[in-house]
Amino acid sequence: MRGCAMPDPDRLRQVDALLDGLDDVLPPPRVRAQLRLAAGLTQKDIAEAVGVKRVAVARWESGQTHPRRPHREVYIHLLQRLAERFPEAAELNEDMPTPASESRGSG
Repeated sequence: MRGCAMPDPDRLRQVDALLDGLDDVLPPPRVRAQLRLAAGLTQKDIAEAVGVKRVAVARWESGQTHPRRPHREVYIHLLQRLAERFPEAAELNEDMPTPASESRGSG
C-alpha cells in the first residue's frame, strides 16, 4: 500500500501555520469602515470592543496606522465576523462614505 502513506505531521503543521498566517491579513482601510458601517456600529463601539481609544480605530480606518498585537488579533476577529454577516460590505466599494465623512461625535 505505497500510495496510502500517512502524511508527515511536520509538513501538516507547516501548512497549518502558513494558512493561519493568512487569517492575520487586514482588509483595506475603506473595507474596515464599510464593515463597521454595515453593522451600524460607531468607531467608539469598535474601540470599546477591541480595547483601544476611538482615535486608534479612526486611524486604522484611514490607513494612517495599523493595529498591533494584542489588539490586532481582536480587531481581525471582529472584522472577520462582520464580513460573515455583511459579505457585501467586505468588498471594496468606492461609493461608501469614508470615516472622515461621519459626524465627529458619532464615531
